[in-house]
Amino acid sequence: MDENADILCERKGPAGLITLHRPRALNALNLGMVREMTQALKAWESDPTVTRVVVTGAGEKAFCAGGDIRHLTELGRAGHEEEALTFWREEYRLNALIKRYAKPYVSLIDGIVMGGGVGISLHGGYRVAGDRYLFAMPEVGIGFFPDVGATYALPRLPGETGMFIALAGERLRRADALALGLATHAIDSGQIDAVKEALIDGAPVDEALAAATVDPGPAPLKPHRDLIDRCFSAESVLAVLRRLNVAAEEGSDFAAGLAASIRTKSPTSLSIAFEQVRRGRSLDFADAMKTEFRIVSRVVDGHDFYEGVRATLIDKDGKPQWRPASLDAIDKTAIEQYFGGLGADELEID
Repeated sequence: MDENADILCERKGPAGLITLHRPRALNALNLGMVREMTQALKAWESDPTVTRVVVTGAGEKAFCAGGDIRHLTELGRAGHEEEALTFWREEYRLNALIKRYAKPYVSLIDGIVMGGGVGISLHGGYRVAGDRYLFAMPEVGIGFFPDVGATYALPRLPGETGMFIALAGERLRRADALALGLATHAIDSGQIDAVKEALIDGAPVDEALAAATVDPGPAPLKPHRDLIDRCFSAESVLAVLRRLNVAAEEGSDFAAGLAASIRTKSPTSLSIAFEQVRRGRSLDFADAMKTEFRIVSRVVDGHDFYEGVRATLIDKDGKPQWRPASLDAIDKTAIEQYFGGLGADELEID
């Protein structure tokens, strides 16, 4: 095994172990990692000696902070959109493979889990959160949209918390993740290696996790859940903001902060995210992934994704110039076009 590889896939006892191995890049996914992971999962799926899969991230900062967005925008700017779309096509197929995986799939998450990291953990049966767990789907802030299965997963969270996550991009700690079902277990970070070893030794998965489970304490979001449900159930992004404004005028600092934050995001991305969560309530997982590939196929030909990454990751000036610049200027017909079929280029799920 190449210890310098971006991803390590190995067998230990009855466990298939996957280690995301780019700690300096916060274990961000690239196409090679997606392919290696897909190959390993398919091999283990038909291997009766493998009874569980365990996924971890190298280093102490991140499980996986997402896809290698900077590289993908470089491809797009250079006119290689099809190469970038190859990454998303194969990533989304991997998400679907994980969703239907028949064997226990355990993600040991101790650190940042965002974007693509959500896609390779949330759809598995076990999402184990350590002390450093930090979840977010912040894509609307870089001119993108919540993908990797968010179209399916977010509408199925309690109340309107899925719409809240999609539009606000707020970071959630493990107590909230556990309360919402984003995580299934909370354990102390110091116990993660012991849990991994127990799984390698063949301990029953449920028993190994239950033995290490701790109380993460109160969920910070809980006092705001009624406000979230009231505001994020509105009929449009503009209506959500109007309700947040009313709540702010009534004295809610939480609502005021959300409204201010949302107004900094890409109006196009906010409109796409609102529509995908609304539509996702009636889609099965395969159709949700096909929807996301339709959207990303249009996003790579647009403006806001490249501008958002420039302002956030490249120049880091924090001053993206969105087009259009306001929600009032959004053309609903233009948003509908992101969801249109792709004909022969549709995503195919194995």
